[in-house]
Amino acid sequence: MSKVALRNFWFQFHKWIGLLLAIAIIPISVTGAALVWHDALDKALNPQRFAFTQTEAKLDPSAYAAAAQRVLAPGERIVSLRFAEGEPVMIAAAQPRKDGARGRPGRTVVYMDPGTAKVLDKADGNAGLVRFMHGLHGSLLVPGIGRQIVGWIGVAMTISTISGIWLWWPTVGSWLKGLRWKRHRNFDTNLHHQMGFWIALPLFVLSLTGAWISFPAFFGKLSGDVQQTRPGQPDRMAMMRAKPLPNPVTSLDQAIASSNALAPEPVTSVNWPTDLKPEWSVSKNGKTVSVDDASGAAKLDKARGERPETTARLMRRIHDGTDMGVVWQVVIFIGGILPAILAITGIIMWWRARKWRGDLAKRQRRKAVAA
Repeated sequence: MSKVALRNFWFQFHKWIGLLLAIAIIPISVTGAALVWHDALDKALNPQRFAFTQTEAKLDPSAYAAAAQRVLAPGERIVSLRFAEGEPVMIAAAQPRKDGARGRPGRTVVYMDPGTAKVLDKADGNAGLVRFMHGLHGSLLVPGIGRQIVGWIGVAMTISTISGIWLWWPTVGSWLKGLRWKRHRNFDTNLHHQMGFWIALPLFVLSLTGAWISFPAFFGKLSGDVQQTRPGQPDRMAMMRAKPLPNPVTSLDQAIASSNALAPEPVTSVNWPTDLKPEWSVSKNGKTVSVDDASGAAKLDKARGERPETTARLMRRIHDGTDMGVVWQVVIFIGGILPAILAITGIIMWWRARKWRGDLAKRQRRKAVAA
């Protein structure tokens, strides 16, 4: 294949990837940019959840559980409790499953004042603008296969960034010529060339990590990061569908007391026993203690407590900016805004070229008739 033919191939590939996926790329990119500032956005949209004066938990965990239970609807069962510095105490409860319903049951989240256990807000776990953006970014709100669709869009975008650099590279002269602003007479084309070049590397990383998150099993095999389910333990998807036990034998206070013998640190979160895994899970600053509901026996869960930095976890942190510093978070934010602009300018460029070819064809037909 000649250089001209290869360049034309990359041009067609790049063009049609952008055109066909523009309607999905724009919402995925914009929501990804916004979710970099997830915490700040949540505080701005839901100030009532942060209307507390004391930031440290002052009561026993059972006091928060009792306060939450009083505002929950009949049939809703508590599944987890979470403490985090500077945030409200959060309790999640599983909603009753409707007859014939499949998948993970709905969640109700109760937000409480850390100092008094006063209920600040109660909301459906899938409601609100921030949750909507998470769903749109992660699955395009398509049930079942949405995550895979987003993953393939990430693969296409990864290849598209490579083809974009190929097309940006000047055909004649030094590559420095590519940095010139006026490579074309149209503003949108120059904007597309310049933004495409400067965002290419971050966009490649974000697209690749996005695909990695969507296809953990495939990439896990490549990196040797495959998570094995322990013998006798249900897999992750089954655990998401598990139901909290209606009447645990061991109380919350007893479970925490049992965990203190192995890990005396302050509690950061608690997961209630379920029908698939009848044991309490008490997390304490990086350590996790499992407490059997039937006997109250506690054991230190090293697999959870150590939480090694796996490749999959690193890919997720790179993608969403968690603990990556403000500089990378700003890069992610820009990397979310610019692809939307690239998609729009790409559509404008295609439409103008289409119109130009149509006008050219008309002129050629007139000449043919005149001749």
